[in-house]
Amino acid sequence: MGQAEPFHKLELELRRGVVVLATLSQLRGPRYGYELRQALAEKGMPIEEGTLYPLLRRLETQGFLRSEWRLEDGPPRRYYALNADGRKLLQNLTDAWQGMNDAMDRLLKEDPQ
Repeated sequence: MGQAEPFHKLELELRRGVVVLATLSQLRGPRYGYELRQALAEKGMPIEEGTLYPLLRRLETQGFLRSEWRLEDGPPRRYYALNADGRKLLQNLTDAWQGMNDAMDRLLKEDPQ
């Protein structure tokens, strides 16, 4: 077992911690699942379908998203967007993320003693 495997597992833990925030950040306006996956991937945060769709359902059940089926060109698609509680959650998680990021910047820039 080399160093690559432990790194990969720890990197996955880091990603799990930001997937909700990343997803919420892209739902300020309505998006359907594939469109959301593409937007996240284009910005450097690819998310597998098996992770994204259960997350969307969970966030909707928890009362942070609204969804609606739309019939446009092609098959019916379910569009998701933040509701008022989702916008508050996004702001709170963004504030928490920025605070943690600032702390990590200070910690990682410390000179060893």
